[in-house]
Amino acid sequence: MDPLSIEGAYVFTPRVHGDDRGSFHEWFRTDLLEGTGHAFSLAQANCSVSSRGTLRGIHFADVPPSQAKYVTCVRGAILDVVVDIRVGSPTFGRHEAVRLDPENRRCLYIAEGLGHAFMALADDTMVVYLCSEPYAPAREHGVHPLDPDLGIAWPEGVEPVLSPKDAAAPSLAEAGRSGLLPSYQDCLDFYAS
Repeated sequence: MDPLSIEGAYVFTPRVHGDDRGSFHEWFRTDLLEGTGHAFSLAQANCSVSSRGTLRGIHFADVPPSQAKYVTCVRGAILDVVVDIRVGSPTFGRHEAVRLDPENRRCLYIAEGLGHAFMALADDTMVVYLCSEPYAPAREHGVHPLDPDLGIAWPEGVEPVLSPKDAAAPSLAEAGRSGLLPSYQDCLDFYAS
């Protein structure tokens, strides 16, 4: 696991064993994740299939318990983005983008309290992700993925396609003013528990 510049976000590039039959790799191991100081108990596994340009997110859930995610792309390609939405964090408002695809086989871990979004870069892109908590609509929120203040450089030449819910999401500043964003201290306390 390699840490990204946002605390609580890690990228994992598995070792791939290949021969003339194909390949094998371990895409998730709890012992590697626990080495980061983040325990992960699996509560739900999701699979999404998206057309080129589909932009999902920026999603997050109330802390506690929120929802940690472990994401990989098994078909097509995505630009996966982690956004620090934790009020009081030294990296608040910053983001990191990582390309995930079947060739690089990277996986991204996103801790509780961080925002998550991705854009499909090809038609019929399939993303699978593990979640630490089940989906609970009453505690799920979003920030607009095209908020200019975030400055996310989504791929040029790809027209973003958003769900009505994501298109209506507030900017980061609006979400902060309305009290939707988690606090950094609440997240640190939750990680420690």
